[in-house]
Amino acid sequence: MKTILLVEDEALLAENLQRYLTREGYRCLWCDTLAAAEQQWLAADLVLLDRTMPEGDALNWLPQWLARKALPVIVLTARVEVSDRVAGLDAGARDYLTKPFSHDELLARIRAQLRQLGDGTQAVGGLQLHPARMQASWQDAEVSFTPTEFALLTLLVRMAGRVLSREEILNRVWGYQAFPSTRTVDTHILQLRQKLPGLAIETVRGIGYRLEVTA
Repeated sequence: MKTILLVEDEALLAENLQRYLTREGYRCLWCDTLAAAEQQWLAADLVLLDRTMPEGDALNWLPQWLARKALPVIVLTARVEVSDRVAGLDAGARDYLTKPFSHDELLARIRAQLRQLGDGTQAVGGLQLHPARMQASWQDAEVSFTPTEFALLTLLVRMAGRVLSREEILNRVWGYQAFPSTRTVDTHILQLRQKLPGLAIETVRGIGYRLEVTA
């Protein structure tokens, strides 16, 4: 049985969705705060995320959660502007559904995402990530990582080919909102390079880092 994490502060909507998804054969965990959702994140197979929550915009939390465990996320929101959809997808969501919506359409989108889920393995340029055990397959070897190392590597893989500034990495992996002078990112990049020799993590001088995509 797949577990769906429903992050929604509107009680009536959440209760109706929880009953519906349970009838459809899913285990549905309902959280009405982002703090509660963070505690349940690792237990989920898919997330339904209301963007506007009591603590603020849920998209600000999403990259950190995805770095812990990559999950398919469907954003549920009343915001209808194209820029809002783009923001959701850029933050790591797989799909975006505007309120009000039909339960049947939501169910179809859930099924589509779960069909693509597989075992959670992500791959780029000969590197395979295994989130369930925080390991990677590289050059015929299995490499283990600390939680922070794996979160950083996952971010680089998800954003492969794109330059990530040190500030963006600090925000997405460590949750920093202010950016003190620190060598934390550089130190962890060095650790990844030592564990994954030959992986093309490029330094972009004065900005940050980029994982080069190779065949």
